[in-house]
Amino acid sequence: MSQVWYSVLVGLVAVERLAELVVAKRNLAWSLARGGRETGFAHYPFMVVLHTGLLAGCLAEVWLADRDFVALLGWPMLALVVLSQALRWWCIRVLGRQWNTRIVVVPGLPRVTGGPYRLVPHPNYVAVVVEGVALPLVHGAWLTALVFTVLNAGLLTVRIRAENDALRSVHV
Repeated sequence: MSQVWYSVLVGLVAVERLAELVVAKRNLAWSLARGGRETGFAHYPFMVVLHTGLLAGCLAEVWLADRDFVALLGWPMLALVVLSQALRWWCIRVLGRQWNTRIVVVPGLPRVTGGPYRLVPHPNYVAVVVEGVALPLVHGAWLTALVFTVLNAGLLTVRIRAENDALRSVHV
């Protein structure tokens, strides 16, 4: 895979992220109209910067450090990127209007326990973790994978705690 094709891949992931934001904005309006409350906003800007940095870091490291594509690593990582996208959109589909990039809970709505949520409490974050490792490693951007993974671990600690607290506040 050439650097150009890798850049196309990262661009496609960026377009997918923009599509998520469109869905999230629509779902946020729906939730707020039904009495939804947003919590945990303080970490959200950091999350946006971190995820934007993942995409930028992938491109910068591959182009500036002239990383090679190593097929033995790259192709399996590409498969994991695709699978992580599938898992993410499964989560979005199962949560429906309750899915968001922000933490918003609507009082009175039942907690979703179907789909991937019957297996893992936060499956969307499984997708994020896998993608954060796999996308850079498709083209050998190991430094980006490492930095994102470490920073994302700290962010997810805060994020999951905030989500669990928000869910407990309405689903007691």
